[in-house]
Amino acid sequence: MTHVDLAASPSATVLATVLASEKLPPVNVAYRGALTPVELDVRRSEIEALISGAAVHDLGWLRRMQVRGEDRFRWLSGMVTNTVSDLPANAGAWNLVLNAQGRIQGDLTVWRGQEGLELEIAADQTERLLAHLDHFIIMDDVELLAADPGGESALGETPLGVTGPKAGEVLQRLGLPVLSEAMTQTQATWSGVDVLVRRGYGVLAEHYALWIAGERAGELWKALTEAGARPAGAAALEAFRIAEGIPAYGIDLAEKDLPQETSQMRALSFNKGCYLGQEIVERIRSRGNVHRHLRSLELEGAVPGNGTELSLDDPSGKPAGHITSAVELPVRGGTRIFALGMIRAEAETGNQLLRYRVGDATGTARILAGPPTF
Repeated sequence: MTHVDLAASPSATVLATVLASEKLPPVNVAYRGALTPVELDVRRSEIEALISGAAVHDLGWLRRMQVRGEDRFRWLSGMVTNTVSDLPANAGAWNLVLNAQGRIQGDLTVWRGQEGLELEIAADQTERLLAHLDHFIIMDDVELLAADPGGESALGETPLGVTGPKAGEVLQRLGLPVLSEAMTQTQATWSGVDVLVRRGYGVLAEHYALWIAGERAGELWKALTEAGARPAGAAALEAFRIAEGIPAYGIDLAEKDLPQETSQMRALSFNKGCYLGQEIVERIRSRGNVHRHLRSLELEGAVPGNGTELSLDDPSGKPAGHITSAVELPVRGGTRIFALGMIRAEAETGNQLLRYRVGDATGTARILAGPPTF
């Protein structure tokens, strides 16, 4: 399983701590800067739930930060690539964070409530991104604070994920709201406790995050499973991420990359005014395309490791790019291999097959024109 572990000593998520008390506690793995269960059911069953049903899983590696102060909208808009001031209430937008040279320093989601602003950041990026952002708070009335430092709850809040095409049905059975659009949020109450319901971005399924007081997370987990959601671990979630073609920073996105190279135009706004790195982004847009793009791939052959080189599948054998992440997905009728890869622009023309090697074996890759079907 591909994972990111940039934290020196990742700690267990709230859910991992809860599940550790079971008779057969799951094995944890360092994922996105936290220790979380790697597997909670048969892998094929977990994948099947994500593809065609509903899966409940840990999202405890996410962190929430409040952006406070009179200058918060203006300042934050100048630090990220997507819209801030024009975000509707109870909406979110995925953003890249750039340096002055337009290189990607990380990614985060900006959420706007009725009045406040929040950042949602993976644990493995939190310390670095907050230091980067704090460096640019100079004469601004801005504070970055933990969204839930604990309050009356000893554990603070933690998110559980519900993912799959039937995720909404599971939420309805618990009396929780179903959101009709991705990147929206609402407050709700479940069993006498407040729940922040967020629907994130998804390609093949609905993605929900349910933020709840940590000491009630075990109860909600049990209720979600009883309502029809199948427990899934980090390995299945990571495999599904790759199949959906959703890149992760530190795996598919790197500090050397430019925004347009990632093909993630949903992270860019060209109408919001100035922000750090904007000059480079605008120069690329006005003067021409970049020379490589992150693309979704389907492979035939052995599963390659991250960084595996790709070449044209013709007598020239010219370099075509490299794999950033790949996974074998057990599905009905067999297995399929999906990957993300940084592909040279000249290798994208004509829907050419690409070639790679794993040991002495050769495999082929093709660029997907759209999301896979199952």
